[in-house]
Amino acid sequence: MAKISGSDIRPGMLIQYDGSLWATIKTGAVKPGKGPAYNQVELKNLLDGRKLNQRFGSSDRVEETEVERRQYQFLYRQDEKLVFMDTASYDQIELPDEFVGDRAAFLQDGMMVQVQLHQDLPIGIKLPETVVLEVVEADASIKGQTAASSYKPAKLENGLRILVPPFVSAGEKIVVNTDDVAYVRRAD
Repeated sequence: MAKISGSDIRPGMLIQYDGSLWATIKTGAVKPGKGPAYNQVELKNLLDGRKLNQRFGSSDRVEETEVERRQYQFLYRQDEKLVFMDTASYDQIELPDEFVGDRAAFLQDGMMVQVQLHQDLPIGIKLPETVVLEVVEADASIKGQTAASSYKPAKLENGLRILVPPFVSAGEKIVVNTDDVAYVRRAD
């Protein structure tokens, strides 16, 4: 890990600061009329999600760090834990439901995910961009309702409710975006 000047911090960098791991969200160089210039940095704590606005001068030193990304396969859910297997070493890890959050509903047996690790400690998870799910319930669409948005509510096999176009009916498979939990298109 390398020490860098506070004025060299840029968005997307990961730094060690105040005894924790932080992701840089925004930076802005500020040169006040009086006093030295500084770098105004918005940070997000990768371990607990806290946000922090901090000023770093050119004389301040912070430690830039790297995050390792590994492919893991989702195996199964056990009580309040999710079990994943490293596809390279076959080691298994258990992560609490809260680690993945609401997006845990998208996890399917055998699904490949990317786990971000810092010093072998999981700090983040990236699900596939889209998943294919079956619609189990869909409200009937009202004929001629085209003046406004004509999306209708539907319930998916994983229990989530989303809005779908009127032509989608129960029993069909659709592609859903995992980031914004939205309908993308019909599955092939």
